[in-house]
Amino acid sequence: MSRDEARALCQSGRLGALAERSEASRFKLDLLDSIPQGEEISLFRNGEFLDLCAGPHVARTGNCKAFKVMSVASAFYKGDASKPQLQRVYGTAFKNRTALEDYLERLEQAKQRDHRKLGKELGLFHIDDSVGQGLVLWKPKGAIVRQELQSFITGELDRQGYSQVFTPHIGKLGLYRTSGHFPYYADSQFPPIIDRDGLQKLAEDGCSCGDLVHHISRGEIDGFLLKPMNCPHHIKIFDSDPRSYRDLPVRLAEFGTVYRWEQSGELGGMTRVRGFTQDDAHIFCTPKQVEEEIMGCLDLVQKVLTTLGMEDYRVRVSLRDPDSTKYVGDPANWDAAEAALRRAAVSLKVPFTEEPGEAAFYGPKIDFVVKDVLDREWQLGTVQVDYSLPERFDLSYVGADNGKHRPVMIHRAPFGSMERFVGVLIEHFAGHFPTWLCPEQVRILPISDRFNDYGKEVEDRLRALGVRVQLDRTSDKMGAKIRLAQLDKVAYMLIAGEREAAQGKVSVRHRQRGDLGSMAIDQFEELIHGEIVNRAL
Repeated sequence: MSRDEARALCQSGRLGALAERSEASRFKLDLLDSIPQGEEISLFRNGEFLDLCAGPHVARTGNCKAFKVMSVASAFYKGDASKPQLQRVYGTAFKNRTALEDYLERLEQAKQRDHRKLGKELGLFHIDDSVGQGLVLWKPKGAIVRQELQSFITGELDRQGYSQVFTPHIGKLGLYRTSGHFPYYADSQFPPIIDRDGLQKLAEDGCSCGDLVHHISRGEIDGFLLKPMNCPHHIKIFDSDPRSYRDLPVRLAEFGTVYRWEQSGELGGMTRVRGFTQDDAHIFCTPKQVEEEIMGCLDLVQKVLTTLGMEDYRVRVSLRDPDSTKYVGDPANWDAAEAALRRAAVSLKVPFTEEPGEAAFYGPKIDFVVKDVLDREWQLGTVQVDYSLPERFDLSYVGADNGKHRPVMIHRAPFGSMERFVGVLIEHFAGHFPTWLCPEQVRILPISDRFNDYGKEVEDRLRALGVRVQLDRTSDKMGAKIRLAQLDKVAYMLIAGEREAAQGKVSVRHRQRGDLGSMAIDQFEELIHGEIVNRAL
């Protein structure tokens, strides 16, 4: 609806009370007058009631039996301190008190599980203004979690025949012009890096900042870009050697760090950052191999989610809109790829939806949407079929007919990004990582300094087994030692005193299951080794 139409409704009384009788209506008229001419205005209709908002409204307030005001805040009208002060009231409402209390409990749980809070308390990561917002510093304990995840996925990649590669953090602008990432996604990228000779020439020519942007966008000045994607680098590795159909599929994998210029208001802990490492891989295959490769990718994502106990998920199959012309590639290839994705989704035996029009312009894709313990949904693993980049980079392989053929490219990332995935895991487990992921798996607590030597013997044995173990040498009382280990969310605490030292045993305490009784050291070694090797939850 246009501004003038909305204004006429307001004056007629259909959009609130009559103007001359209502302060609210005068407020609405003033608000409408501030909207530029020609801009569309959203109205919400509920029966005969019209409101100046996008909605929705409840059909009747009688359906809402339980209310709670969550917060209040004041704000000046239009942000002008000379104008009236308004009071914002934030609240929530549910059909009954039980539903409201469940919601409030989830909110409290989310607050306690917030990865920013736990990440600081557990010493997992740090974000420092002097380094830059959105740039994560992995502290030693957080680095252990990340490394364990990388080792886990690397083992699976080795079994599936992937080759690990490494690529630089920057590339020439021309590379990203070819891929289409620059300048079309310039708003979400860090500014280009111009070499010294180029900057000197620009200075001599008296080029302004605006001229610089213009010249770069037109390709008249070259430079480098912090890579927003790993794809072009992997393409160049594939294209560096002649390929035969007998060589395909070629599977290239990398834990590659990429950079995106997210707006400051969008940044949030580890889940929305400006520099992040993807567990990225690209598969170059023949059209006939697409379905089998998709199944291998989906098996990998399922293995990751199952191992981490995140088995409550659904699948989105994003397809092209047959009426749109934005998609690239042979329609027959699209049909085959979409059919392969459908069959793959059915084989997963989990709920899935087909979403026409949601495919990327370069190909269809499957996304895994995972629910955590608080029923929040996170889009994590993704598998995408790409016909565009092989075309843009003129990739080819020699077929059985000795002719040149275009490969299909599959993008896949089970974790998505290490930063976001670890942030989600922190909240999912509330910091209580499974033993195999725990930064500190065992802490030995001697009852007094007299038993530090025995504690050191136990520490050495466990360390030789590959267990991450620390000996608490402080003079604190046992209750304080246990409490500190609980706060640090150490998986196991081993209490060593006179009886344990005499018998060659330890008293075992689990952070959540409590006292597990006395065990011989080799018995405990067998217990924890089994948990680590089997990646038990």
